[in-house]
Amino acid sequence: MKDSHNLWKGQVLPEWVDYNGHMNDAEYARVFSLALEELMAFIGLDESGREKHHYTIFTLENHIKYLAEAHQDESLHASALILDRDSKRIHVWVELKNRDHHVIATSEQMIMGMSQTSHSPAPFPKEVEEKITHVPHAKKSDWPKAANTVIGIRRK
Repeated sequence: MKDSHNLWKGQVLPEWVDYNGHMNDAEYARVFSLALEELMAFIGLDESGREKHHYTIFTLENHIKYLAEAHQDESLHASALILDRDSKRIHVWVELKNRDHHVIATSEQMIMGMSQTSHSPAPFPKEVEEKITHVPHAKKSDWPKAANTVIGIRRK
Protein backbone atom coordinates (compact mmCIF):
# COMPACT_ATOMS: atom_id res chain seq x y z
CA MET A 1 0.00 0.00 0.00
CA LYS A 2 1.66 3.16 -1.21
CA ASP A 3 1.67 6.26 0.99
CA SER A 4 0.12 4.64 4.05
CA HIS A 5 0.50 5.69 7.67
CA ASN A 6 2.44 3.24 9.89
CA LEU A 7 0.53 2.48 13.06
CA TRP A 8 1.42 -0.62 15.01
CA LYS A 9 4.45 -2.91 15.30
CA GLY A 10 4.68 -6.04 17.38
CA GLN A 11 5.11 -9.78 17.54
CA VAL A 12 2.71 -12.69 17.64
CA LEU A 13 2.50 -13.55 21.33
CA PRO A 14 2.37 -17.21 22.45
CA GLU A 15 -1.16 -16.73 23.86
CA TRP A 16 -2.33 -15.56 20.41
CA VAL A 17 -1.48 -18.92 18.79
CA ASP A 18 -4.34 -21.40 18.41
CA TYR A 19 -4.64 -25.17 18.02
CA ASN A 20 -3.70 -24.84 14.33
CA GLY A 21 -0.28 -23.47 15.27
CA HIS A 22 -0.82 -19.94 13.99
CA MET A 23 -2.37 -16.68 15.12
CA ASN A 24 -6.04 -17.08 16.02
CA ASP A 25 -8.58 -15.09 14.02
CA ALA A 26 -9.66 -13.16 17.11
CA GLU A 27 -6.08 -11.96 17.58
CA TYR A 28 -6.03 -10.42 14.11
CA ALA A 29 -9.04 -8.40 15.29
CA ARG A 30 -7.05 -7.45 18.41
CA VAL A 31 -4.12 -6.22 16.31
CA PHE A 32 -6.43 -4.20 14.07
CA SER A 33 -8.02 -2.71 17.19
CA LEU A 34 -4.57 -1.79 18.54
CA ALA A 35 -3.73 -0.21 15.17
CA LEU A 36 -6.95 1.83 15.33
CA GLU A 37 -5.97 3.03 18.81
CA GLU A 38 -2.64 4.20 17.36
CA LEU A 39 -4.51 6.03 14.61
CA MET A 40 -6.71 7.64 17.25
CA ALA A 41 -3.62 8.78 19.15
CA PHE A 42 -2.09 10.19 15.95
CA ILE A 43 -5.19 12.31 15.26
CA GLY A 44 -5.31 13.56 18.85
CA LEU A 45 -7.80 11.16 20.39
CA ASP A 46 -5.55 9.36 22.84
CA GLU A 47 -6.71 9.31 26.46
CA SER A 48 -5.91 12.98 27.08
CA GLY A 49 -7.46 14.05 23.77
CA ARG A 50 -10.66 12.14 24.51
CA GLU A 51 -10.86 13.86 27.90
CA LYS A 52 -10.06 17.30 26.44
CA HIS A 53 -12.63 17.09 23.63
CA HIS A 54 -15.18 14.83 25.38
CA TYR A 55 -15.05 12.89 22.14
CA THR A 56 -14.23 9.35 21.04
CA ILE A 57 -14.40 6.95 18.10
CA PHE A 58 -16.78 4.00 17.68
CA THR A 59 -16.30 1.23 15.12
CA LEU A 60 -19.47 0.78 13.06
CA GLU A 61 -18.27 -2.00 10.77
CA ASN A 62 -15.13 -4.08 10.34
CA HIS A 63 -14.39 -6.49 7.50
CA ILE A 64 -11.27 -8.60 8.08
CA LYS A 65 -9.68 -10.66 5.33
CA TYR A 66 -7.20 -13.36 6.34
CA LEU A 67 -4.63 -13.81 3.60
CA ALA A 68 -1.74 -15.71 5.23
CA GLU A 69 -0.79 -17.29 8.52
CA ALA A 70 1.24 -15.60 11.24
CA HIS A 71 3.23 -17.73 13.69
CA GLN A 72 4.49 -17.30 17.23
CA ASP A 73 7.15 -14.58 17.63
CA GLU A 74 6.68 -13.41 14.03
CA SER A 75 7.17 -9.65 13.63
CA LEU A 76 4.20 -7.81 12.19
CA HIS A 77 3.33 -4.20 11.40
CA ALA A 78 0.12 -2.40 10.42
CA SER A 79 -0.47 0.70 8.34
CA ALA A 80 -3.56 2.71 7.41
CA LEU A 81 -4.97 4.56 4.46
CA ILE A 82 -8.14 6.65 4.52
CA LEU A 83 -10.44 5.62 1.69
CA ASP A 84 -13.16 8.17 2.36
CA ARG A 85 -14.40 10.50 5.07
CA ASP A 86 -16.90 13.13 6.02
CA SER A 87 -17.29 15.42 9.03
CA LYS A 88 -17.79 12.55 11.50
CA ARG A 89 -16.91 9.27 9.75
CA ILE A 90 -13.76 7.70 8.35
CA HIS A 91 -13.65 4.72 5.98
CA VAL A 92 -10.19 3.31 6.69
CA TRP A 93 -8.15 0.50 5.13
CA VAL A 94 -5.58 -1.20 7.39
CA GLU A 95 -3.00 -3.71 6.18
CA LEU A 96 -1.14 -6.12 8.44
CA LYS A 97 2.23 -7.18 7.02
CA ASN A 98 4.96 -9.59 8.04
CA ARG A 99 8.69 -8.84 8.24
CA ASP A 100 8.99 -9.39 4.47
CA HIS A 101 6.30 -6.74 3.93
CA HIS A 102 3.80 -9.29 2.58
CA VAL A 103 0.19 -8.45 3.44
CA ILE A 104 -1.17 -11.21 5.67
CA ALA A 105 -4.51 -9.61 6.56
CA THR A 106 -6.57 -6.53 5.86
CA SER A 107 -9.22 -4.70 7.83
CA GLU A 108 -11.66 -2.33 6.20
CA GLN A 109 -13.39 -0.27 8.85
CA MET A 110 -16.04 2.40 9.12
CA ILE A 111 -15.48 4.45 12.25
CA MET A 112 -17.56 7.30 13.61
CA GLY A 113 -16.78 10.18 15.92
CA MET A 114 -18.99 10.35 19.00
CA SER A 115 -19.59 13.10 21.51
CA GLN A 116 -19.11 11.71 25.00
CA THR A 117 -21.37 14.47 26.29
CA SER A 118 -24.42 13.79 24.12
CA HIS A 119 -23.59 10.11 23.44
CA SER A 120 -24.39 10.67 19.78
CA PRO A 121 -22.47 11.08 16.50
CA ALA A 122 -20.78 14.45 16.17
CA PRO A 123 -18.33 16.16 13.79
CA PHE A 124 -14.65 15.79 14.57
CA PRO A 125 -13.25 18.55 16.79
CA LYS A 126 -11.31 21.16 14.80
CA GLU A 127 -7.89 20.02 16.12
CA VAL A 128 -8.70 16.40 15.28
CA GLU A 129 -10.00 17.36 11.84
CA GLU A 130 -6.69 19.08 11.11
CA LYS A 131 -4.66 16.02 12.14
CA ILE A 132 -6.83 13.70 10.03
CA THR A 133 -5.62 15.58 6.97
CA HIS A 134 -2.10 14.31 7.73
CA VAL A 135 -3.14 10.66 7.37
CA PRO A 136 -2.70 9.49 3.76
CA HIS A 137 -5.94 9.58 1.76
CA ALA A 138 -6.56 7.38 -1.28
CA LYS A 139 -8.13 8.65 -4.46
CA LYS A 140 -11.08 6.49 -5.48
CA SER A 141 -9.04 5.32 -8.49
CA ASP A 142 -6.21 4.20 -6.16
CA TRP A 143 -8.27 2.16 -3.69
CA PRO A 144 -6.88 -1.29 -2.89
CA LYS A 145 -8.55 -3.83 -5.20
CA ALA A 146 -9.88 -5.78 -2.23
CA ALA A 147 -11.60 -2.76 -0.68
CA ASN A 148 -15.36 -2.35 -0.69
CA THR A 149 -16.04 -5.92 -1.76
CA VAL A 150 -19.01 -8.07 -0.87
CA ILE A 151 -18.62 -11.32 1.03
CA GLY A 152 -20.17 -14.34 -0.67
CA ILE A 153 -19.62 -17.68 -2.31
CA ARG A 154 -18.28 -17.22 -5.81
CA ARG A 155 -20.11 -19.44 -8.28
CA LYS A 156 -18.58 -20.51 -11.59
